[in-house]
Amino acid sequence: MWTVVVAGGGGTRFGGPKQYVELAGRRTIDWSLAAARSVSDGIVVVVPAADVDGPIPDADSVVAGGETRSASVRNGLAAVPDDAAVVLVHDAARPAASPALFRAVVEAVRSGADAVVPGVAVTDSLRRRSGGAVDRDGLVAVQTPQGFAAAVLRAAHASGADASDDASLVEAAGGTVEVVLGETTNVKLTHPGDRVALELTLASRSGQGAPA
Repeated sequence: MWTVVVAGGGGTRFGGPKQYVELAGRRTIDWSLAAARSVSDGIVVVVPAADVDGPIPDADSVVAGGETRSASVRNGLAAVPDDAAVVLVHDAARPAASPALFRAVVEAVRSGADAVVPGVAVTDSLRRRSGGAVDRDGLVAVQTPQGFAAAVLRAAHASGADASDDASLVEAAGGTVEVVLGETTNVKLTHPGDRVALELTLASRSGQGAPA
């Protein structure tokens, strides 16, 4: 079982490379790697090309990202051994995803799912920009880690298509996507204000650095 940790972005909305921002005593990427390591035989980290030789502890392989998120995942996937049966894809910018969530995703894939995504209920009211409310019943906000039968993920990426996440590529290729319960604390570090909630979550974990 291998994990591809995607950390190839430049953090445009954040104002800099958010994967290296310190949260509760560790870099964002290091929190994500520690949780991934709890379930993984190996980890591939995808970073900006300029950072390939930088310090990425706990990674088995470090590769350069591509022009798009999907291209970056493909680069990481190419470094995953052919005999890996399950592959997780996780955004480094979600440092609070717990080892328990990683395990739940892996277990669902091993139970036969093509693709598995964590999801949490949408609590905000939704409207279209063009006008009109959107019924939020039945909708979930999708998180990472996302898990896949490795052969299914490789086949979905073989087309070279792009999507906002890997489950969408699998679904477009005819695969099925299962949703498991996500975590409300699994906040994505997108804007500087997101640091507050993440600091509180991560600081509360035992050992100030040991994943809970």
